[in-house]
Amino acid sequence: QVQLVESGGGLVQAGDSLTLSCVASAHSTYNILWFRQSPGKERQFVARIDYTGRVISYGASIKDRFTISRDNAKNAVYLQMNVLKPEDTAVYYCAAAEVFGGSNWRLYDLWGQGTQVSVSS
Repeated sequence: QVQLVESGGGLVQAGDSLTLSCVASAHSTYNILWFRQSPGKERQFVARIDYTGRVISYGASIKDRFTISRDNAKNAVYLQMNVLKPEDTAVYYCAAAEVFGGSNWRLYDLWGQGTQVSVSS
């Protein structure tokens, strides 16, 4: 089974940018999704991209600050995050799915271990 590894998280200041990576252990045609989870809150949908890179959607809370992309030659999906805010602080997870079933995290069962993003004010 494909394994996912996230990286690129860290501690930044409000207004800064970060790029997260999600690298798969093998080639696949999966949709890749990004979610985030803050302490005490539900895991929240951030973005998703299909295998072709042409079908993309974002969660409502992102408001054009984040951009998802993929490089299939590297089995990688990226999440470029700009103008970060303290409320973006969370553990960011990527998930893989053959079919995009919606924004509910419970629909997906193939996850990476997560990468922490902390934004100070």
